[in-house]
Amino acid sequence: MLLIVEEYFKNFPARKKVAELLINLGISVRNSKLYLGDVDIPINSVAEAAGVNRKIVYHTIEYIEKTYELRSIFERIKPHTSLDVVAPIMGWEVLEITFKKGKFGCSLERIFKIMSEHSCEIRQIIGERQLIDKSRVLIVIEKPIKMEVIGDIRKIEGIESLTIHTSEMDKKKIVCSFCKVRYCPRKVSFK
Repeated sequence: MLLIVEEYFKNFPARKKVAELLINLGISVRNSKLYLGDVDIPINSVAEAAGVNRKIVYHTIEYIEKTYELRSIFERIKPHTSLDVVAPIMGWEVLEITFKKGKFGCSLERIFKIMSEHSCEIRQIIGERQLIDKSRVLIVIEKPIKMEVIGDIRKIEGIESLTIHTSEMDKKKIVCSFCKVRYCPRKVSFK
């Protein structure tokens, strides 16, 4: 979707910033207004968040509405809830995986197979396949993930990094002998 924005807004860098912000926050454009779900969002707030003046936001909305392809996309955008931020508070863990370029799909299939074999209880999956940057997926898991699962996932070709965001306070439970680990009460990183 960001490639479409890139193409249509390539000559309008300030409008592009606004369009990217709308997509990233899940703000839709309908009837010359901005909506987060069914809530009307003030132009001033979007302008401030994008670092542009209100006029740029109005021009962006106008351009989106007069361009059929953009209007078709932006009027359907919806916000989504991401549980990764509240997961440690809920006692859940988040497995964050970044992939080498071009390895997202085949690696993802193997990850889910491993997790299924170990009966990992997945609460939410949020992923994005990037064409330019590294692709990544966040997997919110209801119970602490076993180190053997992490070990099996690390062996999959195409994985660049693996990070566990956890609320686990007992360092001995999450640090293994074969990994380089950075620890804090909420984050463990295997790179």
